[in-house]
Amino acid sequence: MEEKLTFEQAMQKLESIANELENDNLDLDTSVKKFEEGMKLSQKCNKILEEAEKKITILVNGEEKDFTVDNAE
Repeated sequence: MEEKLTFEQAMQKLESIANELENDNLDLDTSVKKFEEGMKLSQKCNKILEEAEKKITILVNGEEKDFTVDNAE
């Protein structure tokens, strides 16, 4: 499942899996496979969010450094 998904696509798939697990009468084997897929999607979403947070932190810190330099002049 190493396809390139956006955060939104991964969340949509995760929601779909959650609905299947809650509403469908799945056999145990299928339920476990769906749960595993959901866990992988959840980890992917967390990774995407962490990367976005790092980028934002870098941008904010970069702007703060630029602001400090501008005030010093």
